[in-house]
Amino acid sequence: MDNEKLNTQLYDKMFTEQEKFRDWLLTQPAEEIINHTYEYTMREDILLSMEYNDLTDAQVRGLLTSPSPLEDLFHAYENVETNHMDDIRACIETRADELAQALRELPVYKYPASYARENNELELYRASHKANVACRDAIDNAIRDNYRDNCLGSDCAKQVIAEFGFDRTLYVLATTVRDKDWDGRIDYKNKDWAKTVTVYDDDDSFGGNRNREFVVDKSHPGLLDLFVNQARREYLLTQPLSKEDIQQEAARILKRLQAEQEPNSPKGCEASLSVQHFVAEVSKDFMLRAKSKDTTKLSSLLPFQSLSLSTLTDRKGVFAIISKDENRNQPLRTRKPSVRDKLKQSIAEPKIATSPKKSKETER
Repeated sequence: MDNEKLNTQLYDKMFTEQEKFRDWLLTQPAEEIINHTYEYTMREDILLSMEYNDLTDAQVRGLLTSPSPLEDLFHAYENVETNHMDDIRACIETRADELAQALRELPVYKYPASYARENNELELYRASHKANVACRDAIDNAIRDNYRDNCLGSDCAKQVIAEFGFDRTLYVLATTVRDKDWDGRIDYKNKDWAKTVTVYDDDDSFGGNRNREFVVDKSHPGLLDLFVNQARREYLLTQPLSKEDIQQEAARILKRLQAEQEPNSPKGCEASLSVQHFVAEVSKDFMLRAKSKDTTKLSSLLPFQSLSLSTLTDRKGVFAIISKDENRNQPLRTRKPSVRDKLKQSIAEPKIATSPKKSKETER
């Protein structure tokens, strides 16, 4: 008997064995069928492998000596160390990451349901609304999980932003703050900020506002206010510094240096220890946002020849350091207009056409 016929003989024997197992299984109670689900599935996979992959003559003859080769192979497989569960876990995590990324990238649909219906965008509206509700729940959970010893953990907002992104998190927070405009426990600065975010009323047929479905209501307003502060700060740290930001920081540092009556440099200043200095810390948020060009512009605004921006031993942060002999009563320097900006402006300005001069000679 050739190899093909031997493999066919083995397959027929295993197929018949599986059919008998299936017939028996169908006569069992539902609970017993469930208990054998894994076994039945794996036996089917073994049969599938046998259908498309031939064994050697010796291997086939060896399996044919078994009264129940399919059951024999199943038990052998059970004892084999595999990465089956690791593969399942990897598959779960990969798919979960894909869906989480899709949720982060899902645009915030700000228009009401009536607009979405008129423009055939109800699917987008519903997906965004559902995500807003999930974001609301995530905010409540984050506040609950990060509130300890009368303090809200500094990373509380980060975990929600990581899941839903800035746009949706800030939109849900702005909608919430606008809804609680009457509540004095929420800072007026956050109320003013919320009014800058566009939120359309989304009235339903009963006169209610669907936006209230994702208003954060379970958390204490005071903790919610702290959460809003954190979320706004995290967003601000992603934004480049403006000229006004640099100007304000320079003014703050100058005021701080002028407020000291005596040199306040600690030991470990990078400048010579034999000379005392005045120091003022540069804002941590400023440094988190600043690029090298921003610190250069900051230095150019401060009117001190001995100025340096440096770190200090045993102290975190960056400090503006000046000699005690500097005149600290000087105002900030005025920034020179950018030559590049001037050139851009001159190019952008339209040239005014001049009318041709009339001939001095009288036309005849």
